[in-house]
Amino acid sequence: MVAKSESKLGPTGRPERFYPVPVKLDRHGPARIISMCNQKGGVGKTTTTINLGAALARYGRRVLAVDFDPQGALSAGLGVPAHEVPTIYDLMLGKVKDPAAVIQRTGVEGLDVIPANIDLSAAEVHLISEVAREQILAGVLRKVADQYDVILIDCQPSLGLLTVNALTASHGVLIPLACEYFALRGVALLIETVDKVRDRLNPSLELDGIIATMYDPRTLHAREVLERVVATFDDKVFDTVIGRTVKLPDASVAAKPILEYAPENAASEAYLQLSRELVLRGTVA
Repeated sequence: MVAKSESKLGPTGRPERFYPVPVKLDRHGPARIISMCNQKGGVGKTTTTINLGAALARYGRRVLAVDFDPQGALSAGLGVPAHEVPTIYDLMLGKVKDPAAVIQRTGVEGLDVIPANIDLSAAEVHLISEVAREQILAGVLRKVADQYDVILIDCQPSLGLLTVNALTASHGVLIPLACEYFALRGVALLIETVDKVRDRLNPSLELDGIIATMYDPRTLHAREVLERVVATFDDKVFDTVIGRTVKLPDASVAAKPILEYAPENAASEAYLQLSRELVLRGTVA
């Protein structure tokens, strides 16, 4: 049940809602697999993957974060030494068969990670001649899906073969969208790619929603971009908006989620609210 506050509007222009703490699960799995996707860099994909994963884990969900970007920012942001352990690259190429040998525990209870490093940049070249090359990641994640409630794939900022692999493996797509004009321009192309993958490779793929990030209510530009996004995508835009704060990059440098690094910061509560909204919407269990 969502309680609305008719007297106060949120950043999206809708009445503010209260999202209750989700009930605990009596069992885990199978996971809903979600790609965190946007071909533009610097919009908060990795930050959102880390902090949403930590927030869901806080509410008793078992979460696996998959670093699917050769830059390895997700691995670094969770304190995993990705150059010293097997990675998603080894699983994709079949050098390691069992994902359990690659999954790393993090400092957050309930949140695990499959790391990546620069080796992943060579994966597209190696996979180009493989049969069913778009479905290799799906085969990898299928082996561990029953152990988790949510699998979050942090995609690289492109629409190449790796991103297509992620979309083919996923049940849904979340689009972090920075409240900036240039970030808005590429969303139509991304949604077109999602539609193509749905038509040709993965009929069950859904657009789960758009998450407004880096929002600064003091600037007219940010308010106008958010207003335009809501007008275009309506209920696909989450009520929860992630504000701009220096504490988020500081937390990444400290290799901790914002919930642990600065629990009193507004961004910490925003990611907790986003996780509650996801559960209430039925996006995750």
